[in-house]
This record gives sequence, C-alpha cells and structure tokens, in this order.
Amino acid sequence: MTSRTAGLALLVPLLAGVLPLTAETKLLVTVTDRKAGTPVKDLKPEEFRVTIGKSPRQVLAAEYETGPVDVVLMLDTSLIGGQISSLAPSLIGELRENEQMAIVAYHSAADLIQEFTSSKDLLRRALGQVKFGNSPRLLDALYAVAADGFEGSTYRRVILLLTTGVDGPSRVTREEVARICRRNAVSIFPVYMMNYGRSTLERLARVTAGAAFNARELSKRSTDPAATVFEVMRGRYVVTLAGNLPLGDKAKLAIQRKGKYFASYLEVD
Repeated sequence: MTSRTAGLALLVPLLAGVLPLTAETKLLVTVTDRKAGTPVKDLKPEEFRVTIGKSPRQVLAAEYETGPVDVVLMLDTSLIGGQISSLAPSLIGELRENEQMAIVAYHSAADLIQEFTSSKDLLRRALGQVKFGNSPRLLDALYAVAADGFEGSTYRRVILLLTTGVDGPSRVTREEVARICRRNAVSIFPVYMMNYGRSTLERLARVTAGAAFNARELSKRSTDPAATVFEVMRGRYVVTLAGNLPLGDKAKLAIQRKGKYFASYLEVD
C-alpha cells in the first residue's frame, strides 16, 4: 500500500464520524381525530405515510411532544362576525403564564388591538374595543398576520382564527397565504361557524400543521371546547423523513390507522 493510499484509508473513517451519513427532513405534524376533534398522541412512525406524487418518502421517526405557543387571536369583526367572536373570552382563559397572545380584529382590514402579552386582563380589556362592521377580507388578513405578526415571538407560532367562514374580495390567494405561512413557520388553527368556507380553511390548516374546528360540532362533543383547541395547538409530532429534498406543494400526508383523522404538516429547518 502506498503512503497516499494509506492516508486515504485513515481519512475515510475520520470523515464518517464528522459528516452525516444520511440527509434528513423534519416535519411538524398535527393529527386530530375527525369525530372528537381531539389530538391523536400515540402514532408510530410506520403509521405515517408521506408521498410526493406516487413516490413515498421513508419515515424514520415520529415523536409526540407538547410545548408552549405564541398565539395571534384573529377575530372576525365583520358585520356577521359577532356570532363567532363570542368564543374569544374562553380561549383567552386557556393562556398559560409562559405563553403570549396578541389580538387582531379583521374586517375589510386587519387591526392590531392588543400586542403580545401574557396578561389575560389586558386581553379581555382589548375585546371591549372591538367594533363590528364592513365586509371580511379573510385571506388578506391572514397574509398580513403571517408576514408581520410574530416579531419577537419565542415559541410555536400559531394563528387562532375565529371566523364565520365567509371571505370577501381578498387581494391575495389561498396559495399565497400558505406560502407565507410556510416561509415564516406559522400554523393556522381556524374555528369556524359556517361550512361556507370550510374547504379553504381546512386546506390552509392542512399545509401549515394546523387543525380546523367547526364551532358547533366542537361544542357538542367537548365539555370544554377552548381547552380542547389549546390541547391540539400545544401538541405536535416531530416526524423525520429520509432525504433532504423539499416536499413542495404536492406532498400528501396520510395516517395509516383505522379511523378518520385530520393530518397536517409544516416543513421545519
């Protein structure tokens, strides 16, 4: 063996200890039981299926964890928003001491009525400033909050959206909202009253590791709807995929277990 060959032979195992042998992709994943609206916490790696087109991505690991959240509570303050915004006080009551919440009222524009705070008193006081009127521009408001609403946030970024489900003539599209949310690691959790905009709300939740709740159904199935919503928001799986190719817009996540589930993901660094 030449001295050069011997040197290479010694270098290979040294590099193997420094460089990763396989590239990985991390996903933040939320899974809820469609019937109960509660989080599913006991899934195994083999019960997740991630595909791009017809090509599956290997799931290496899936670990469920809980943690605090930074919440922007978005209130529908359009002419018909009062019927859903009445849920806000009970949601504020679920905030923990180490968590923060801001309040944005949206109608034809998005208005910040309370900056991030841990004070429930300040948040409840801010609700008294809300005035209802004008047509809702839901997608425009979501885009604005996802783009600029989380400066200084510490924990998982969550938009908790109280909406009738109706959207007016927004300038941005659903796809643009999804892209800015993925870029800024923002998850959308809509709580809606009408099924009018259900497909859009569920789509936005599905591609941002969020979950969607029908307010009437949730009230029937849960003795404490606000606690259920926060339990879902604080819990998530960290799913590890083999390979580091980006998932793009055409990836699909499915749960391979008997039952009906709502599964969503957000690619994270």
